[in-house]
Amino acid sequence: TRRRPVEPAIRMPMIRRPVRAVVVIASLLSSACTTVGPDFKSPDVPWLASWSGGSLESLKADSRPGVPPQSDQWWRNFNDPALDQLIAEAQRLNPGVRTAGMRIMEARAQLGIAGSALYPQLQQISGEALRVGQNQSGGADNYFSAYSIGLNIGWEIDFWGKFRRGIEAADAGYLASIAQYDDVQVLVAAQVASLYSSIRTTELRLRIAHENAALQKRSLEITERLFKSGNEAELDVQQARSLYLSTLATIPELESALRQTQNALGVLVARPPGPLPEMAAGTEKIPEASLDLIVDMPADLLRRRPDVRAAEMQLAAQSALIGVSEGALYPSIALLGSVGLSATSLAWSARTVDWAVGPGLVWNIFDYGRLKNQVLVQDARFQQLYEQYQDTVLRAAREMDDAAVAFANARLQIPLLEQAAQAAKRSLDIATIQYREGLVDFQRVLDSQRTLFSQQERLVTSRGNVTANLVALYKAMGGGWEAGRERPVIDEQTRETMGERSAWQELLRAPLPPPPTDSVQARPPGRETQ
Repeated sequence: TRRRPVEPAIRMPMIRRPVRAVVVIASLLSSACTTVGPDFKSPDVPWLASWSGGSLESLKADSRPGVPPQSDQWWRNFNDPALDQLIAEAQRLNPGVRTAGMRIMEARAQLGIAGSALYPQLQQISGEALRVGQNQSGGADNYFSAYSIGLNIGWEIDFWGKFRRGIEAADAGYLASIAQYDDVQVLVAAQVASLYSSIRTTELRLRIAHENAALQKRSLEITERLFKSGNEAELDVQQARSLYLSTLATIPELESALRQTQNALGVLVARPPGPLPEMAAGTEKIPEASLDLIVDMPADLLRRRPDVRAAEMQLAAQSALIGVSEGALYPSIALLGSVGLSATSLAWSARTVDWAVGPGLVWNIFDYGRLKNQVLVQDARFQQLYEQYQDTVLRAAREMDDAAVAFANARLQIPLLEQAAQAAKRSLDIATIQYREGLVDFQRVLDSQRTLFSQQERLVTSRGNVTANLVALYKAMGGGWEAGRERPVIDEQTRETMGERSAWQELLRAPLPPPPTDSVQARPPGRETQ
């Protein structure tokens, strides 16, 4: 350290000298920095390379040849404007989507916090002003003033790379929050499409129930007239009434299911419970679509799924945290500096500049056991996330295969059930004619009516299942999130509110990164797992 009185004319040149020394020392130490801890690379899934896609492979031959893939907005394949509108609204306004968007903002702020660790951690300015007076007996009061100002800086050099590992962890956490946002987009689109199909299916089931109830009511009226005229037994009347009332009893249940499904869809699009005006047109029509052209390999389909990418980025963040905890095992090397200026109002006193600069070293030698076990804690958490990643990929493959086989088999049922419904309708016509001619009893008519209602119900339900399974298949393939990258994460009103409350403007204006060009989210190069 040095202490020397200086004149104002040469005060600034004296301050430049320690600043240059700090810069030189920092440059030398930075050039010698290393990075401890494991590097990260995308984890390997041993069985994935040889997996052919299971049931999905059998559907490739059935996908529409020559049709451009529409997996990023697969719901447009249904050619239903109301469905397109509802999905677009849900992906903007759904509370889950908005919450996931705010997690991205939180991760951006966390990344900024991690990046600030590379700069001087201690920045302290202190100042003092003092006025001293002395009262002399029989004379005037004497006063003088004293002033001082100082600046203290402490800069821990990232010699072992723990701050850089912290930035890696925050960066991977930011990418994980984006992947989770994408995953919510996929989930919301699939839920809207599934509920939409369920509403249309229930509407059609209601129509069939009303039609069969009307048919059975006419049969009941006929048997009642015949019974009153003495040409029919009471047994036929009671059987006809039992079938008619049983069919009527299904209508309130279907109406309740319809309203509950409408309420569920309304919540997804952030609306109060009730019917949706967009669905007033096109009622009782189940959306239908063919499977889009499958051009990607099964491994690529799985790796591009947002939930798989999120699990990978969480694994990358934890890998970097191992390096952060490992860096605490080594000494912390810091540059410490201070500069101060002091002066008084006394004519004979000089102004002085005090400065000090030098390295500092802190090494928690006696905490070695605690710090070493902290490294093991982080490594154990990494291994847990590694196993969770393997489980996520495995579950994704199962989801894809389940949806593919369910879609394929549900489609096979449709032509069979259509023929069964036609046969039931023809059987009822024949039984009705033969009953009128007295060739069969009324029980044959009742059995035919019951069979017709059952077959029509199965056919409608199976058509709804085909659509639901196709939606599940597109969801399993991980499509439907790309359009969300082009929209603002936070709506204008929320941005204004947050900007007024806190200094969010810069972070809120930053757009999301574009969709990755490969099957896996972009990540810092050169990282490898152990």
